[in-house]
Amino acid sequence: MSQITTRRIEANGLSFEIDECGEGEDVALCLHGFPESKHSWRYQLPMLAAKGWRAVAPDLRGYGDSSRPKGKAAYRLQNLTADVGAIFDALGARRRLLIAHDWGALIAWAFAIQRVRPLDGLIIMNVPHPVVFQEVYRRSAEQRKRSWYAVFFQLPWLPEWALTRNGAHAVGEAFRGMAVDKSRFPDEVLAHYRANALKPGAMTAMVNYYRSNAGELNRWKRADCPPIDVPTLMVWGEEDTALGIELTEGYEGLVRDFTLHRLPGVSHWVQQEAPEAVNARVEAWLAEKGLA
Repeated sequence: MSQITTRRIEANGLSFEIDECGEGEDVALCLHGFPESKHSWRYQLPMLAAKGWRAVAPDLRGYGDSSRPKGKAAYRLQNLTADVGAIFDALGARRRLLIAHDWGALIAWAFAIQRVRPLDGLIIMNVPHPVVFQEVYRRSAEQRKRSWYAVFFQLPWLPEWALTRNGAHAVGEAFRGMAVDKSRFPDEVLAHYRANALKPGAMTAMVNYYRSNAGELNRWKRADCPPIDVPTLMVWGEEDTALGIELTEGYEGLVRDFTLHRLPGVSHWVQQEAPEAVNARVEAWLAEKGLA
């Protein structure tokens, strides 16, 4: 099994720290969410490498030891999707598999909708297509209640204070508190995420993803949203307390080749909490679609 190595690459005028496993021009790029890091893909990179992919997980802009540009505008969706395209280019990708969770999945949906670069496959974990989210959000008081934190993150300075006080205790609790199988988040894993959150300027950058894009994700409407025409797999932990299970429905006309796997008894942190189940479904889908 290939070992995970860490190095830096330059892309889109920024420096990104990446974890990498495998080699070649077939690149599987894994995008983490909030408040995670490239470490969240530690269970998937070796599996993808074993299937013939050069598996790469970057710390997204603002996270970890990647570049941390200042100002809300730096974290707008158009900049985030441009990063992904530039990282694929920097890696010399010939075939492109995009795998993403949480905020990374929002970036991935936008990347695929806008066809920033051609993709061979798209794998999404526990974040809906932006059109589906807006439709459900408008009609569901329960989903609006679940999304309270995104409204809270629009406030100045208070979210940073709340999330970093007491050694970023709240960041650790975001994982262990939401998880069903809490043993998947031992102290050393939480310590990694808490340390990342406490890096100078990091929490403001992380929260700026929410502040910069409050209106970005509702610009697509079902009637005029370009359909995604690459094979797409969605893996969804059913015990997600932030995003309701109804967000896995209604993809007709939005994604032409859509496969859904729901995992009962698994939280929002699906690829970290249930890596065996996630990897098994990804491996089977890759084989079915001729991507492994």
